[in-house]
Amino acid sequence: MISVIIPTLNAEDCLAACLAALVGGVVDGVLREVIIVDGGSIDRTRKIADAAGARIVEAASGRGQQLAAGARVAKCDWLLFLHADTVLDPGWQQEVASFLERAQTGGRQRSAAAFRFALDDFGFRPRLLEKLVSIRSSVLRLPYGDQGLLINRKLYSSIGGYRELPLMEDIDLVRRVPRRQMTIMRTAAVTSAVRFRRDGYALRSSRNLLCLVLYYLHVPSHLIARLYD
Repeated sequence: MISVIIPTLNAEDCLAACLAALVGGVVDGVLREVIIVDGGSIDRTRKIADAAGARIVEAASGRGQQLAAGARVAKCDWLLFLHADTVLDPGWQQEVASFLERAQTGGRQRSAAAFRFALDDFGFRPRLLEKLVSIRSSVLRLPYGDQGLLINRKLYSSIGGYRELPLMEDIDLVRRVPRRQMTIMRTAAVTSAVRFRRDGYALRSSRNLLCLVLYYLHVPSHLIARLYD
């Protein structure tokens, strides 16, 4: 069974949809608990989480430290980290259950998986971006946080878990997962395209790529965060 960990900060517009998509996992016995790690929301985020029966944990704002805080209190052997604006496609729990069974029977408990990237937008540009992300994920085994991350707790602990970074915490962690232990699943994690529609697909994609390059050049993450925002 898995613990789902979702970092939030004023996420009332998207959290309900994210949580609703997890119900199938509860019904099928795959999901044991949902942990909302809130970074100081002043909207209805915590009320929505409480109404859904999620466990609410408070932490200082910052996705890296929020994710790390959630992992520390999670009860299950498998951890699923999700963004609040990500909605898993119907049937996700069936593929996850198959993945967990293969990991168990194949002696590969120390493994990880991410979902296929998708955007809740229409047209050529989002489909092109999805294709490019698919190539990056398949070839480099380098999924971003908006694709979710399902990881065995022992593997998570052995590689040091999430570091308390203001940005790039997802890449920082995934880079430490051995490539042979990372699987990209067929099920889509559908993420909000608000940032892309607001900034423009070309500008937002270019900014994301620049942030990645700066990270690999060892630019401090707090400086990269200024550019990202």
